[in-house]
Amino acid sequence: MSLGVIEWKAIVEALLFASGDEGLSLKQLTVVLELEEPEVIEIVEELSRSYQEAERGIVLDEVAGHYQLTTKKEHAIYLKKLVEAPVNASLSQAALETLAIIAYRQPITRTEIEEIRGVKTERPIQTLLTKILIKEVGRAEGTGRAILYGTTKEFLEHFGLKSIEELPPLPDKAAEEYEQEEADLFFEKFNETFEELK
Repeated sequence: MSLGVIEWKAIVEALLFASGDEGLSLKQLTVVLELEEPEVIEIVEELSRSYQEAERGIVLDEVAGHYQLTTKKEHAIYLKKLVEAPVNASLSQAALETLAIIAYRQPITRTEIEEIRGVKTERPIQTLLTKILIKEVGRAEGTGRAILYGTTKEFLEHFGLKSIEELPPLPDKAAEEYEQEEADLFFEKFNETFEELK
C-alpha cells in the first residue's frame, strides 16, 4: 500500500458512498483499488472501526457479500419521521424523469434507467426512495444481481391511480431503441400526467 491507511479509508468511503444502496463487493474493491484482498479487508475493517469509535450517523455493513454505508439503527425513529413526511409536490426534473422510467418500465435496474436517461441516476433514486414513491422489488439475474426498482402503493395514492395500468399509454418502444427525441417526448408526456394528477 503506497498510500497511508487514512487515505485508503477516505477512498473506500468515497467509493461506498458513490455506490449507493447497491454497495461494493470485496472483488470490486480489489479491482478498483488495485490491491490484494487482505489489504482491502484491512482497510474496510479500519474504516468500520472508525465509524464505531466516533459519533457518526452511519456505519459500514456487509450485506449479501457487499459492503455498504447504512444508517445507525438507533436513529431509525428520526428517519421514519423523514420518510413519513408529506411528499413534496415539487420533484426535480431528474426525479420526475427517473420516476417516469420506473413507472413504465418496472421492474428496472439503475443501470437500465441510466441507459435511457443518459446520465447518472443515484440522487434521483435516493430522493424517490425517501419519498416512498419507489421501492426495491427484487434482484436482477446475472452478475452482481442488481437491485430492481418499482413503484409503491404511495405512488399510486399520490397520483390518484387505482393501479399502474391506469397510467396513460406511451409509444411502445424498447428502452434500447430510445433516441433523444423519443426520450424527450416520454418525459414531456409524463410531466403532463404529473401536472394533471397532482
